[in-house]
Amino acid sequence: MADMLMLSDTEKTFQYTEELPSLPIPPLKQTLDKYLESTKPFVTDEEYGETERIVREFQAGLGKELHLKLSEKAKYKKNWLVIPTLKWWEDHAYLEWRMPSALLVNMAGPGPYMRDIWPARDGTQLERTALLLYYMVKFWQVLREEKLRPQKDAKGRPLCMSQFHRVYNTCKIPGLTMDKILFYFQTETEGPAPSNVTVTCRGHYFNLECLDADGEVKTQPEFLHHLKAIQEKCDKMPPGPAIGNLTTDDRTEWAKMRSRLIAKNPKNYENLEKIQQSVFLIDLTDESPADESQLAWLGLGGNADNKFFDKSLNISVHKNGLICSNCDHSPFDAMVLVVSTYYVHLKLQEVDGQWQGSTAVRPFPPAEELTFDLDDVLQQKIKSTRDAFKELCATVEVQTALFTDYGKEYLKSVKVHPDAHVQMALQLTYYRKYGKPAPMYETATTRRFYHARTETMRSCTVEAIDWCKSMVDPRVSSQKRIQLFLRAVSRHQQLMGESQEMNGCDRHLFGLYMTAKEEGLPMPDIFTDATFLRVVAEVIMCCRQAVSATPLCMVECPPCAGMGTAASIGWLPMKSALSCPPG
Repeated sequence: MADMLMLSDTEKTFQYTEELPSLPIPPLKQTLDKYLESTKPFVTDEEYGETERIVREFQAGLGKELHLKLSEKAKYKKNWLVIPTLKWWEDHAYLEWRMPSALLVNMAGPGPYMRDIWPARDGTQLERTALLLYYMVKFWQVLREEKLRPQKDAKGRPLCMSQFHRVYNTCKIPGLTMDKILFYFQTETEGPAPSNVTVTCRGHYFNLECLDADGEVKTQPEFLHHLKAIQEKCDKMPPGPAIGNLTTDDRTEWAKMRSRLIAKNPKNYENLEKIQQSVFLIDLTDESPADESQLAWLGLGGNADNKFFDKSLNISVHKNGLICSNCDHSPFDAMVLVVSTYYVHLKLQEVDGQWQGSTAVRPFPPAEELTFDLDDVLQQKIKSTRDAFKELCATVEVQTALFTDYGKEYLKSVKVHPDAHVQMALQLTYYRKYGKPAPMYETATTRRFYHARTETMRSCTVEAIDWCKSMVDPRVSSQKRIQLFLRAVSRHQQLMGESQEMNGCDRHLFGLYMTAKEEGLPMPDIFTDATFLRVVAEVIMCCRQAVSATPLCMVECPPCAGMGTAASIGWLPMKSALSCPPG
């Protein structure tokens, strides 16, 4: 079923990339009008009047000049946000970030397998890991062969698949002032790609080759043989140095420690390179999460001894067989992993979670342990970062919930999009609790354009707040509340559609900001205005519905799909994302 739904013999995965339209720039007035509209729920009439004055002065003066400069730049680039020599979005949103990536940037979530084929059960860790390895590497091979069917939107227009080129064999490298991303993946047409995975156990790191001499994926029994050997070896040794803790540190500090690690012994560099280029990292933990919320929390943070948070993909398989993942957000967005996970899940369902092939185990070289030469400074740094990360994780609470009273089919029957419905519920929940609107955004995919990722959709609208107010006012009739709800939902869906066509306001404003910065011009008042800082820079909640995988994949909704919501309470910056089950 997975192959029939998701693979193609007639269309190649990346064949439409170069044909995609260039990333457009909206008219300046449209962007500024939309920005002003998005500020209304959060400011007084007096504050709005001052902000409107600043915006109109910008529109008539420096804004017009910056817009012309940006438009001129865009004439010669298919995507003005990802210029090869200066990747504005990637650099500014991710790579210049100096605080720890783990927990604050990375995205994570529980695997969907626990709901049907693989409930928690002791003694299943290695068998499940081996089968998961087999199907995940098979999906990697699908991408290498460009057999994944190119995704299209509801209108049949091709979507950019470039992020699928970045999900495997990818690693972020810390820098003193800015990080960089190394990409080792290539399709078969482009050339060879590393076929090793990193396996971790009790702070020890191992390099495991996944293909045989003929380039075929090793079988589940063969992976199981490797994993048993790794675990048995770790049983006989004290805990390893757990260098992954270094990746939880401030980015500049981690860059310094990485340089020290490389300078200590050339072998350290070789071992780091093997981790960096590996397809992904798979972590054999000693924890047994009691429920889905704890599983999700362990994926987002938990124990860093076995993780390497700069890898594009870390998979943790726990003692009781439950699975979660953690991904660096820099190279790709969550929907890419949703598609990968859905394919693997379908494959596992086809075999009822059990290996159906040959049980023969061919002789292969054992997995190579990656031993690191550490001095006292590095050992102390690993200890201090482990302690600091434990304290940081203690500030984060993760809750997942499964709502079964009704779902998307009912909502569609009453002509309400599931995404808009949940967004309204979030707005109402916050308003009831705090008595004010929540500065909030939802990501809108812009993948119908060349190498595009997302636009920000400002989901706290005037219409949404009008409805929220009616829901807490006992004098408002049910009929009026329904009328206001439908108006808010309609506005939400309109804004989402516009954002997907790059007719939001955030990316355009960002381009104008970066143009001013690049040209050495004084920073325009619009970007230092208190309203801008409150509405745009101080978002306290973000939310994205993974159910949007349905039109993108043109297949059934993945069982792992749902709402992922991250909220900031207190000082902790909100830059992480959690993919949660429906609820």
